[in-house]
Amino acid sequence: MRWLKVMLLSMTTAMAAHGLVSKTALGTMPDGTAVELYTLKNDGIEASIMTYGARVVSIKTPDRAGKMANVVLGYSGLDGYLADKTSYFGAIVGRYGNRIAHGKFSVNGHPYQVPTNNNGHSLHGGTVGFDKLVWQAREITDGVEMTLVSKDGDQGYPGTLTAHVRYSVHPNALRIDYVVSTDKTTVVNLTNHSYFALSADGKGTILNEELMIPADKYTPVDSGLIPTGVLAPVEGTPFDFRKPTVIGARIHDDNAQLKIAGGYDHNWVLRGKNGEVKTAARLYDPASGRVLTVTTTEPGVQFYSGNFLDGTKFGKANEGHAKNAALCLETQHFPDSPNHPDFPSTLLKPGETRHSMTTFAFSTQAK
Repeated sequence: MRWLKVMLLSMTTAMAAHGLVSKTALGTMPDGTAVELYTLKNDGIEASIMTYGARVVSIKTPDRAGKMANVVLGYSGLDGYLADKTSYFGAIVGRYGNRIAHGKFSVNGHPYQVPTNNNGHSLHGGTVGFDKLVWQAREITDGVEMTLVSKDGDQGYPGTLTAHVRYSVHPNALRIDYVVSTDKTTVVNLTNHSYFALSADGKGTILNEELMIPADKYTPVDSGLIPTGVLAPVEGTPFDFRKPTVIGARIHDDNAQLKIAGGYDHNWVLRGKNGEVKTAARLYDPASGRVLTVTTTEPGVQFYSGNFLDGTKFGKANEGHAKNAALCLETQHFPDSPNHPDFPSTLLKPGETRHSMTTFAFSTQAK
């Protein structure tokens, strides 16, 4: 079926055979750049994506009783996102998601220095990462494609990088496709930084939710949350989520890695080959019955238990989120990979086009 497009005041609506896409004006940046909001609907799901940071603003799914509610954290207005510089709610982070030690790496023997914005290290692309830029958007079948061109030297990174991030909704699922290319060898590691709270009540924590991560190893970190380079077994540690485990059961254990991060903020080494679709995690909330299953082509997933959320209020609505109010499951290459030759490579060369995919699928489970 061809797309049917109808212009009505400030809203453009397009309906395909299975999905509905609508666009509204959300606000403007301090420099006057317009920010748009795309709402994607399909059976059992409604997702809203804005062009500022290519961010997931909301994902509405039903609980076991059929009640629809938003299961990701964020703010009710653009001003909240602009004021909060550190939480990355729902954003596409890059050019390098996660951390690079001391902001230093080499490509073909040439050293590069990128901004350090996290305890002397570079986090999520630096001081002006992809999360703080307005992306160009166009409607696609069942979704929206966000595009960003990062010029050679942007935040110190080599090469002009072109990034396309496609959000599409399918029955009970949100899929994200990443496509990147460059004109000069560079490093790139894009991921989505949504905070999931399946209870959707805005009051509780994720400590009662059950998590399963099918990974036999993880990457321990030093005091700066930089991987040591070791792929350590999860066996016999609080990092063993190979069977569904209540998140709060071991988060306060007397464990050096948990103390460093104030909880979980680590990368798990997923089973299967890089580029092959694999399960990254399964999250279950007993209160609502909601289940989130994450599949990806990426080699790792960063499970972050919202340790640095502290309730600080942002925006005109004066909204904040407390510690452990939600969690992130960031599918990705490993942190600091440019400085660890044994990790899956994040190098991208001219003439190459890299594609990766992550799907967040929702269902319910009886008590």
